[in-house]
This record gives sequence, structure tokens and C-alpha cells, in this order.
Amino acid sequence: MTDAEVTACLARGRAGDEKAIIELYHYMYPHVAKLVHANLPPKESAEDLVQQVCIKVMRNLNQFSGKVPFLHWVSRIAVNTCLNQIRYERHRPEVRLADLSEEAAGVVEHLTVASEELDSSEKFAARELVEKLLAALRPADRLLMRLMYLEGYSIDEISNVTGWSQTLVKVRAFRARSQLRQRYILLMKENL
Repeated sequence: MTDAEVTACLARGRAGDEKAIIELYHYMYPHVAKLVHANLPPKESAEDLVQQVCIKVMRNLNQFSGKVPFLHWVSRIAVNTCLNQIRYERHRPEVRLADLSEEAAGVVEHLTVASEELDSSEKFAARELVEKLLAALRPADRLLMRLMYLEGYSIDEISNVTGWSQTLVKVRAFRARSQLRQRYILLMKENL
């Protein structure tokens, strides 16, 4: 959908056109689903949260000013909804080698003895390892690491989406990287 089509669809949706609302829903759904699935612990059911975000967007269409792209505005609602949902998460599990699958444990073992790049069969296990390491972070830090390194958002974009200052984004990113590094070192030592 082009920007002009989104603008026209928004105008029709605000006027109560159900077809326009359905078009907007189909346009934003993959983006919302990607953000929600990426920012919730694996144990959580994300589908309900995706629907909740979409409902919030549709209820608040009149608040969209058009100063930022529509999906940027939707991203902010999705990220804030995820932050609110995971705010109550109390348990921050430690990542242990025993908790990893055989493939992920193999990646850790491979990384302790080899310096070459992973082959394609080990990349999936590496992704699992990254997910386990990220799951051990606080929810806000996990969100930040996902946005920055997995989604490719810039510091400025993260600041706009989360409402945090750029300085706060940089400080949180530094601390989260340090925590990830410490957890990874513990895994490596456990493997020796």
C-alpha cells in the first residue's frame, strides 16, 4: 500500500467504512505480529496481544496525526503494549547449558574451540541460543536488543518508537550488551 492509499484508507476508516478498516487491518497485521512475536517470552500467547494492538489502533484512528508514517505510529502502540504486557514478568531465568537443545549446546561447544564462521546447519541452533540469552534479560532490555540488532532500528528510531531519550537508549543498550556478554561467558565456562 502506498502512502497515498494509506491516507485515503485512514480517511475512509475514520468515517466508519468497514472495508477501509479491514484493508488497514490487513496492511498493519504482519508488522504488528512481527513486533509482538519478537518481544514476548516464548511461553506467552502472542495472538491475543496482536489482536489487542490492532483493536487499540482502530479505536484510536482519530488520534493519528499523520506527522509520522502510519506503521511507525502502529509500531509505537505495539511496542508500548508489549512493554505493558511484560512489565509484570518477574522471573528472569538464568541460561544454563543444560537448558539448551543439543544443537544449541553444540554451537556453544563449537564457538569455544573454533574461530571460523558457523555453517548453515548451526545457524538455527545459534538463533535458539540468542533467544535463550535474550530471554534472560529484563523485558525492556530484551525489547531494545531485538529492535536494535534483530530488527535493525537505529537509535533515533528506537527513541521515537519507545519514547525513551537517545541517551537512555544508548545506556540501556550498553548495559544489556554487558549482561548478554556475561551470560555468554558463563555458558562458555560451563562448556569447558
